Amino acid sequence: MRPPVPVAVGDGAPERTLGPITQTDIVRFAGAGGDFNPLHHDVEFAHRAGFPRPIAMGQFQAGLLAGWASDWLGVEHLRSIEVRFVAPLAVGDSITLSGSVTALEQTEGGAIATVELRATNEGVIVATGTVQARVSTS
Repeated sequence: MRPPVPVAVGDGAPERTLGPITQTDIVRFAGAGGDFNPLHHDVEFAHRAGFPRPIAMGQFQAGLLAGWASDWLGVEHLRSIEVRFVAPLAVGDSITLSGSVTALEQTEGGAIATVELRATNEGVIVATGTVQARVSTS
């Protein structure tokens, strides 16, 4: 197990941009999670629902944010994650993942950081969230 990452309020890891998101990305995620809603893979269904092309399921965005946070802080140090979906992410879009430490709390088990997460597509927020993780403050 790697040691907790040293952080201070305001710190963040480098942004990560992924994409463009492909239909294959969405179908692979659907297969892993069992979400076969046609909104995510059927072009005509997406059009009838008011979208120009199929959209990724919200958990896709949540998974990408969780991956970014765990790569930075260490999956073994994550304590909780909450994600709020704000806007759809569609085939052809790119997603930029970022976040920063907004609070540090000293507990009996060590320091816990609160990290505010953001996922954007060309500057438009598509998801926000919060991670709490064990960190080092030294």
